[in-house]
Amino acid sequence: MQEQHTVRVVKTTRATAIYIDLRDAILDGSLTPGAKLNVREISERFDTGLSPIREALNRLATEGLARHTDNRGFVVSPVSLPGLMDLTQARCWMNEIGIRRSIELGDAAWEESILVSCHRLTRTPRTSSNGSVGPDSTWNVVHKAFHQSLISACGSPWLVETCSQLFDAAERYRSLARLAGVSRSDPRDEHQDILTAALDRDPDKAAALLTEHFQRTAALVRTVVGEIET
Repeated sequence: MQEQHTVRVVKTTRATAIYIDLRDAILDGSLTPGAKLNVREISERFDTGLSPIREALNRLATEGLARHTDNRGFVVSPVSLPGLMDLTQARCWMNEIGIRRSIELGDAAWEESILVSCHRLTRTPRTSSNGSVGPDSTWNVVHKAFHQSLISACGSPWLVETCSQLFDAAERYRSLARLAGVSRSDPRDEHQDILTAALDRDPDKAAALLTEHFQRTAALVRTVVGEIET
């Protein structure tokens, strides 16, 4: 019985490592929309059996990052203008609820957490020092941490997790735009404005600024997504 338990732990750990690697490649655009995720090729790459690969791919499919078709097997989920607009609207709706409830329920510890996360975002270099395209991976992490901290006091773990998944889905669109050479001006002032509104306990202003922030990014990447579709 103990031996069976150990085997299961190793298998799950391996599947998780593969999932993280593939997920990162999808989110940063290395694996492009519609790209085939061949189970045997991935198995050879990671020098592992087929079972952990399928487990990782099924997990990606559950998150909407991969898709299984009868004819092609697993592929990276496609992108589209309707998909982008639907995603953006969902982000606006969910994060508005989250930030309004966090402003209502958040205590001093919540205020401190959003201050610290914004400070880290401000102090983290946006571009990579190695000359690669797009933001430094560390900036991506602290960027998400700031947005998640804004809604962290809403009282709903389900809402927080949903916003996290929506953030990741939007990151894929942003990465595709960056790889196409499309970038926006430094958004740190936007983050600071959102922070200030939250600390001022102004839910209407904070929600409006957050919505504008999401919509401005979506408008920037629309042309790129349209070109990918065609």
